[in-house]
Amino acid sequence: MSGSDDVAAVFEQLPERVNGNAPLVRRGRFLDVDFLIGADDIPLHVSVRQGRITNVARGPVLMRPWRFAIRASADAWARFWAPFPEPGYHDLFAMTKSGMAEVEGDLQPLMANLRYIKDVLAVPRGTEPQV
Repeated sequence: MSGSDDVAAVFEQLPERVNGNAPLVRRGRFLDVDFLIGADDIPLHVSVRQGRITNVARGPVLMRPWRFAIRASADAWARFWAPFPEPGYHDLFAMTKSGMAEVEGDLQPLMANLRYIKDVLAVPRGTEPQV
């Protein structure tokens, strides 16, 4: 994975990879939210309805609301998706602590559904989240 376009393409595959995973959809069944994922300078708007990802739109999209944003460099996302990520890239909050990622906005829906969001973001690792 070389650049932000490659990372954005991986994020654009989330609907088919997440929606086909029944345990993951069940875990997020009470979540309805629009949030933003950033890969370098590419914003991606993600819509979740009842645990299903209904849309991933590559931005920038003017006047599109989001509740929270998670931004990192393309390199950080690629390291996060490694089958066995190195220390500091193994978890979303480890990346924020080391300055490799930023989380902003209304964190209530993120924190209330933290395991679901973390598992969704980790789907490109190719490992199945535990039930």
